[in-house]
This record gives sequence, structure tokens and C-alpha cells, in this order.
Amino acid sequence: MSSRSLNKVLLIGNLTRDPELRYTPQGTAVCTIGLATNRSWTTQDGGERNEETEFHRLVAWSKLAEICGQLLKKGRKIFAEGRLQTREWTTQDGQKRQTTEIVMENMILLDSAGRTVSGESDAGGYAYPTDDSGATQAPAQQPVSKSKSKKTKKGDDESVPSVEPVVAEDISDDIPF
Repeated sequence: MSSRSLNKVLLIGNLTRDPELRYTPQGTAVCTIGLATNRSWTTQDGGERNEETEFHRLVAWSKLAEICGQLLKKGRKIFAEGRLQTREWTTQDGQKRQTTEIVMENMILLDSAGRTVSGESDAGGYAYPTDDSGATQAPAQQPVSKSKSKKTKKGDDESVPSVEPVVAEDISDDIPF
């Protein structure tokens, strides 16, 4: 009789590099992601604050891999859900290697799409409009229309194209695990 077990990983962190999207010879998409998570604590004896960073290797397959390749960039904050998997292989020079990675089953973006690591707006990709002070507006705070007229400092009207928010569809039934 087999007892029940659980292999579940939940992480919130920032991407350490741009995702690497590849395809297997059979045409299946696979995306490799680096994620950093932080842990902080205070010592009991001296009240000293410590922080530790862990680096994780995440792998997404099929449709989730393609979505990750399109939407994720270095510095983005994500929630990742998956399972631990350990793989072993032998290198070309005969050395045995082993790695433990998280096979992603679900991913949620936690930051606004137009932000980079430094907090400045990204020139390309998906971005929400900004108000005159430069603060990014989320779609719930500022409805996005097809185009809007914006006054410049000189008083001239210039047409600014709007950016529609991107919503990833639920693909949890499509992941082949």
C-alpha cells in the first residue's frame, strides 16, 4: 500500500535573466527561467538583520513556456507554482551531473508590465499609460481608450496611442504533466 505524498513548490521572486525559449526536436516549447527569492531574519541575541538570496532554476513546457517567453523579462516579479524535479546526466567528458529544478505548472505576473529592474518604464513591450507626473497607472485606476489626446508643456495636442492590457488565458488544463 502506497502512502500519499506531495511535491509542490510555491515561489515569489524576481527573474535573474531573460527567459530562454527553445523547442525540442518534436516541436514542444521549453522555457528556462532563473528566479531569485529573498529571506530576511533578525538574530535574537543582537537584533542584527540578515538577508539571504536563493537562486532557482525553473522550467516551463508547452503553452506555458511560450507565454513565459513572450511576457517575462529580467527583473519581472512573478508567482510560480510547480513541482521539484531532479535530473541526472553525463557530460561529454564523462562526468556525472545532477540538477534540481522547479517544473512550472502555473505562473502569475505580479508587477506592471512596463517596469524594468531600475523602475523606469520600458521603451517597448507592454506598458500602461502614465500620468503627467510619470507615475504608472494600472488599468483599474485609469481606463484605456483607443487613443487619447495629451497636452504637452507647450500646449500642443498630440495623439498618444493606448496600450490594451494583456491577460494570459488559463492554461492549467493544457499542461502535459
